[in-house]
Amino acid sequence: MTQTHFGFENVGEREKARRVAGVFSSVAGKYDLMNDLMSAGLHRLWKAFAIARSGVRAGQRVLDVAGGSGDLARELARRAGPSGEVWLTDINGEMLSAGRDRLLDKGLILPVARCNAEQLPFPGGYFDCVSVAFGLRNMTRKEAALAEMRRVLRPGGRLLVLEFSHVWKPLAKPYDWYSFKVLPWLGRRVAGDEASYRYLAESIRMHPDQDALKSMMERAGLEDVEYYNLSAGVVALHLGFKY
Repeated sequence: MTQTHFGFENVGEREKARRVAGVFSSVAGKYDLMNDLMSAGLHRLWKAFAIARSGVRAGQRVLDVAGGSGDLARELARRAGPSGEVWLTDINGEMLSAGRDRLLDKGLILPVARCNAEQLPFPGGYFDCVSVAFGLRNMTRKEAALAEMRRVLRPGGRLLVLEFSHVWKPLAKPYDWYSFKVLPWLGRRVAGDEASYRYLAESIRMHPDQDALKSMMERAGLEDVEYYNLSAGVVALHLGFKY
């Protein structure tokens, strides 16, 4: 069986998929609260920057992959307007339900689909924009997922990847202390799940850095790939196009 990583552990691909599903089923109920606590609210600014760079206009079709609690889908839907079409998708049923309910609470009825990013149930060339925020690093086969996201883009369409990345080197030690001491403590005290937040910290370290992800997107067939470091590289937004 092909090996991959689950945090710092080497596991089989099926085992990783099962364990990642367990993590997000566990944290779904406290996901938004923990995001605010862990980032001191900065995740809202990171997402706002991604939305600003999305280029989404009224009437366009947008796919939000691994959309979790629906933050990006909500704002993308506002940009696309009533003549647009914005899909919220996630592989995890608990996360997708939470996102759908939050959208309904905001008065938004969007199409939702539970699906694997490596096998998207959409025709090729359908979407003007595809987004994935803080989901790529949890995918078992990132290259396959990127290729699928490119497949469903129309020519001229763009892919946005917002993800934790490699922090500016002088901040690495305090960032490690925060990640491996504070985050698991918050997970235990707030979400009742220390192990899941320890995994999340480990998964960031195993994710490709800014230049490696840029190269990975190019190998998937995306062009004019560029990235923007946010908060000294704690997070990076990658943007690529399909021509």
